Amino acid sequence: MAQLHYRHAAMNSGKSTMVLQYRYTYAACGRRGLLMTRLDRAGNGIVSSRIGLTADALEIGMTADLTDLVLLRPGPRVDHVIVDEAQFLSPDQVDQLAALVDDHDIDVFAFGLLSDFRGLQFPGSARLVVLADVVEALQVYPMCWCGQPARMNARVLNGVMVRDGDTVMVGDTETGVGYVVLCRRHHRAGQPYAPEPALLHAAAAGVGPSPMMD
Repeated sequence: MAQLHYRHAAMNSGKSTMVLQYRYTYAACGRRGLLMTRLDRAGNGIVSSRIGLTADALEIGMTADLTDLVLLRPGPRVDHVIVDEAQFLSPDQVDQLAALVDDHDIDVFAFGLLSDFRGLQFPGSARLVVLADVVEALQVYPMCWCGQPARMNARVLNGVMVRDGDTVMVGDTETGVGYVVLCRRHHRAGQPYAPEPALLHAAAAGVGPSPMMD
């Protein structure tokens, strides 16, 4: 029987690399799949990993019906669907993925973030956790600047961590928006980067303001 899988992790954990590995492995076994994504940082209609691997993909529109998108597309019928950036799906679109599994016996493998820069679940991720037959955290954890495993995503604006703003905002160097991954402690403390060595030396010498230390 087909199943709906959801695999999640923080940024920089290799999710998109695993997506491309799934695509390659299943194709090598003779299975016919469809690769989809939404709002990849590299642009529309592409899955890109930070280690340099890329593949063309079907871009999911904000209001697209995923059941129709899969079943009505031209060409042979697919037996599995792989979705990257699944956190950006709407709850209705997650329900449509479940319908592909239950009503049409199509395996679905969804990959994405569990929580946003505020530490709150994306609506799509929350619905996937409820509906998926298999929910797994990827076992490759990125590191916070302090060396601890990082499970939190943080938005940085011109070098300062922010906690307000639109839930969906792709990083853009021109606007000064970027993202880093942090451990819970430094996400709560609002420290996206390690203190500069000069500040640490000054604090140790009792000169100037002390940086926040752990």
